[in-house]
Amino acid sequence: MKQHQRTPDQIREHYEIEKQLALRLRNSTSEERQTLYTSLYDELFRRVHDHPQLTIKSSPEESAGKVAYEIKHLHPFLKSDTIFLEIGPGDCALSFEVAKIVKTIYAIDVSEEITKTLSRPPNFKLILSNGASISVPVGSVDVAYSNQLMEHLHPDDALKQLHNIYAALAPGGIYICVTPNRLNGPHDISKYFNTVATGFHLKEYTVTELCHLFQASGFSKVRVFVSLKNIQVFLPVLPVKICEKMLSLFPYSLRKSLASSWPVAKLLGIRLVGTK
Repeated sequence: MKQHQRTPDQIREHYEIEKQLALRLRNSTSEERQTLYTSLYDELFRRVHDHPQLTIKSSPEESAGKVAYEIKHLHPFLKSDTIFLEIGPGDCALSFEVAKIVKTIYAIDVSEEITKTLSRPPNFKLILSNGASISVPVGSVDVAYSNQLMEHLHPDDALKQLHNIYAALAPGGIYICVTPNRLNGPHDISKYFNTVATGFHLKEYTVTELCHLFQASGFSKVRVFVSLKNIQVFLPVLPVKICEKMLSLFPYSLRKSLASSWPVAKLLGIRLVGTK
């Protein structure tokens, strides 16, 4: 079930529940978040029965198309001996597909609610996290990947998680982080009601902000990975930073319109690659 197939009342109900739960997470202490991510996401999925992450199972074509799109971008980084780590795997559809290519898959999530009934490949292991922990062998991962994950972290936990991802990577390993750009957001359920994210997107970033976090975590090189049709290229972050600085000077409505237009949206779509 796609978002637009829900009624306005269903979307409003989802928003009110998520905003309420997200507020508890925003106002929580570091100690409380050791268990709060898991309990609040489990509660969200129990209370919002038509949540897209649950109902996507009713559309195998849409799910397969999404996985194929991600595999296309990941394939250049994957080999038969690769140790792959996905943070925030959702329904694990991508991890299960990548498992056909690589040696080992680790999937890190705060909830097992979505995947608890799924049959798992033998080279796949799901590990529950407190939101920042990455409990895999230190220095073991060749490729780490997250898609629509960073924005769900409490801002105080983002740097902690990046430090832990960095520690999990083998020398020369990479972390590919895909997350929406704040300048053409918000991108969570609150996009229907607010100009800033107030749902479970606890903080949406710019490339500039996220690059600073990567560098503070120890990554030796940070680049932007851009795909245009069948061409995939690495770009330095400086041109994107300049674009973001210029856009930030405009009022919200104009900034969002410009930042959502092609090719600006392609440039701002955060697909950051950090190398250890």
